[in-house]
Amino acid sequence: MNLIKPKIGAATLALLAVAGTAHAQRRGEPPITPTTQASGGAIDPARAALHLEHADLAIEVVPSTYTLHGTATLTLRTNAPQNELQIDLDRNLQVSAIRIDGRALAPAQWRNPEGRLFIALPRPLKAGDRVTAEISYGGTPHVAVRAPWDDGLVWSTTPGDKKPWVATTAEGYGCDLFWPCLDFPQGEPDLVDLHITIPAGLKAPSNGKLLRVETLADGRTTWHWRAKSPNPYDVAINIAPYQELTAEYKSRFGNSFPLQYWYLPGREAKAKALFAEFAPTVDFYESVIGPFPWGDEKLGVVETPHLGMEHQTINAYGNNYRKTPSGFDEIFQHELGHEWFGNQLTAGNWDDYWLHEGYTQYMQPLYGQWREGDARYAAMMDEFRLAIRNKAPIVSGKIRAEEEVYEEDKGGPGQDIYYKGAWVLHTLRYLIGDDQFFEVTRRIVYGRPDPKPGNFKPRFGTTSEYVGIVNRVTGKDLRWFFDVYLYSAALPELVRERSGDRLTLRWKTPGDRPFPLPVDVSIDGKVQKVAMPDGTATLAVPASAHVVVDPDAHILRRSEAVEALQQWRQQR
Repeated sequence: MNLIKPKIGAATLALLAVAGTAHAQRRGEPPITPTTQASGGAIDPARAALHLEHADLAIEVVPSTYTLHGTATLTLRTNAPQNELQIDLDRNLQVSAIRIDGRALAPAQWRNPEGRLFIALPRPLKAGDRVTAEISYGGTPHVAVRAPWDDGLVWSTTPGDKKPWVATTAEGYGCDLFWPCLDFPQGEPDLVDLHITIPAGLKAPSNGKLLRVETLADGRTTWHWRAKSPNPYDVAINIAPYQELTAEYKSRFGNSFPLQYWYLPGREAKAKALFAEFAPTVDFYESVIGPFPWGDEKLGVVETPHLGMEHQTINAYGNNYRKTPSGFDEIFQHELGHEWFGNQLTAGNWDDYWLHEGYTQYMQPLYGQWREGDARYAAMMDEFRLAIRNKAPIVSGKIRAEEEVYEEDKGGPGQDIYYKGAWVLHTLRYLIGDDQFFEVTRRIVYGRPDPKPGNFKPRFGTTSEYVGIVNRVTGKDLRWFFDVYLYSAALPELVRERSGDRLTLRWKTPGDRPFPLPVDVSIDGKVQKVAMPDGTATLAVPASAHVVVDPDAHILRRSEAVEALQQWRQQR
């Protein structure tokens, strides 16, 4: 998500900062179908043929009844013949009317048995045709049980005055929880217009640029936002009596854009302290990665009654201003990283989820290093190392749904896409060096090595593309590296044998895969990099010498000490 879903720093996981009162609407109600719960995965060719050019969403949220009512006008193009449209929508949100290219359909011309809306077209579409579907719907949306680890509406109230405090999360179950959409990564719309109508006295910050706020006769307001290319799950509703902090950010790339933070009344001092982190954090990302991708819109953050989520240009923040030894707010910093890794670069398939989370997770110790130096970096990487589980490969090579990756009990790598992903990048950086590592990163994020404002667009990326970029930038075939670290669950093990004045090193890998990774060796304090072209090396070492292998912990490898600690923690 990503988010954070439950996986960002080990210390952070213990906290789910939810201010406000308990939800009056029962969590987990009304229930959703398996079709609605699944996001992504294998896509029917007819659905995959659709491209959402524009989603115009008019949504009224009624906190007093825990309902919403909307009209979604979807402009779609197809690259294959179609006799009906397949649009994802939770069946708890009943459809009351549909118009196709302005023509009203009879109720018999649509059905939604399991959370996928089938709409019979008045005329068949041929490849290249465009169609506009206007869908009116409404009802009681599914309420999240423990957002953001699961999804739905979050109905809460503000501390003190008990005014409505509402948010959405949708990364795991998908956008169809509250609007008709194409619920898979490449279902991303080119443009979204959001018209959010809310009770008087509240505000509705959302994605993109605010075009206008209209006050209705009864005091309700409609907030019109426009956003370019948001991931389907990024489209977000946030409602509360927010106050705002704003500033203009002048980028090292010559452009400027607004920084905006919407926070709850009564928290101004804490809000200002967090807001002070915005500029240095974005400068870090721009200095090591490249331009903020949404500089023609805004960098926005909103305080939410759940921990956080990377909603493009309106990142959710619910960390309750918690402090950590790193000296920065790790939830804010993590979610901001997703503007590059997740929103600008989007996984073409949830199987490539680690490109979102592994990279964003790695940006935290890199930021610690940028702020304080190597000691902070090492401390944070050590914390991540203890969280790696190695239950399943990070990448399967298959098309998978979000939960098939995110949930260990569904066979996925789970939190390893965060922590192990970060360590894979740490080791890759050691192997190829900083210059090549950051060139690889820019190429996968922007599609080019020289990003500047205006010369790149949002893009989809895959693991296979990433490996190809690494090979091109380095001029070497490094598939062996990724075969072991991404496509295998178990870690490589470095076997050491010392006899007399000889030290033998040998890599032991799952399935005896080739693994010619060099290793630093310290001999009486003098460090040398030992090449291991066939996965082995023998060194002449005085029998009296003190030897430390990989003294700076550059390499992700099996550790009996880590395994023993993990087992001890489980037994406590």
